[in-house]
Amino acid sequence: MNAKRIAICLAFLMSVTARAQTPADSLRLPAVRTAALAADPRAAQLELLASQSALRLRNIAADLKPALSLDGLAQYQSDAANLGVNLPGIELPTPSKDIYDARVGAQQRIYDPSISARRAVERAQLDESRARVKAAIYSLNESANTAFFMALRSQNQIAELETTIRDIEAQIEVADHRVKEGTALPGESNTLRAELLRRRQSVAEQRAARNAAIAVLSDLTGTRIDPETPIITPDLGEEVRETRALLDSIRSRPEYEQFERTRQVLSLSNRVRAAQEKPRVSAFGRAGYGRPALNPLSDKFQSYWVGGIQFQWTPWSWGSSSRDRQIAELQRQIVTTEEQAFTAQLRRAIETDIASIDRLESSLAQDEEIIALRESILAEARARYRESVITSAEYVDRQTDVLSARLSRAIHGVELAQARAHLLTTLGMEVR
Repeated sequence: MNAKRIAICLAFLMSVTARAQTPADSLRLPAVRTAALAADPRAAQLELLASQSALRLRNIAADLKPALSLDGLAQYQSDAANLGVNLPGIELPTPSKDIYDARVGAQQRIYDPSISARRAVERAQLDESRARVKAAIYSLNESANTAFFMALRSQNQIAELETTIRDIEAQIEVADHRVKEGTALPGESNTLRAELLRRRQSVAEQRAARNAAIAVLSDLTGTRIDPETPIITPDLGEEVRETRALLDSIRSRPEYEQFERTRQVLSLSNRVRAAQEKPRVSAFGRAGYGRPALNPLSDKFQSYWVGGIQFQWTPWSWGSSSRDRQIAELQRQIVTTEEQAFTAQLRRAIETDIASIDRLESSLAQDEEIIALRESILAEARARYRESVITSAEYVDRQTDVLSARLSRAIHGVELAQARAHLLTTLGMEVR
């Protein structure tokens, strides 16, 4: 784990872990998402890819350095070159049929137009690979959203349930007092106690669900999160309003960068192919020792050397270069169609989110009215219960109505925040 990831994880751990002398800090969605991305093992690929690219660039740079070679040869042949004539008084040399040669060679590129193009392609491929990794890791944001809002939903329901539990406990004291005075039967108290146990069961169920979601968040972030850490509902209303005004121009998803980087690689690859069709010039040298050396008619071991300039050019490739460019253009069109399909997919996804946001905003406004009416009814029922006008069962019914309304508001509030977060995540916008 690199220093940056360690710093992110430590900061996140400090923000969610309770200390003995101070209350637990709150758990916030942006910190969870940041920590989840940093803790994913694939995040290390960004630096690994950079290291790979640096090595490839060094290999490209090595092409500009002298290339040394060592060669050796020992050979016997059935015949050797000779003039086939006899001249009076002159003895012509007869080459040996065994040949020996040991030499060292060097070649230095002087002009190679493909070097700079290959470097540009390598850098573009690094950018494309990094963009692909970021796009793959980005899906963790939605996993973090799901677990976060699951825990938040359970937390808010627990809070509403505990509020009603305190009210029932207060009414049990009233019922017990009446039973002692003989003005009520034990069934009045027992009805309330049965409802109290049922509410506590609901609290236990929601607490288990919350703990499970916190466990998932702990695994995603690579840190231990205290199950009692309070979770803060993100206020994303303003961000969503700003985003909805710019829907047609937003291209913040990492996949868009990946598409663009792929097109850039294809474009630069054409430059490499075009550069490889241009002439290349290099200097070469060779020094050796053998028999025969440079004189094929000599039968003596001699040292020798050769040096010069080499010119290479392949002006005719039978149309292969043109076809390669056509292939790259077709691949670019394929990438464009994939980008268009991805954009259409996002457009369909955000339509669902926008409809959910509008519906939940309207539902929350109605929830407030429903709660106000239910609480008014409960207040009357509480007064009538204290006057022994209604039974505890009737009072529980009225309180259950209020609880249902409050739970609906709590659930709708979490669903609204989650829909907003999902919209921002779908579009690749930062959640603050």
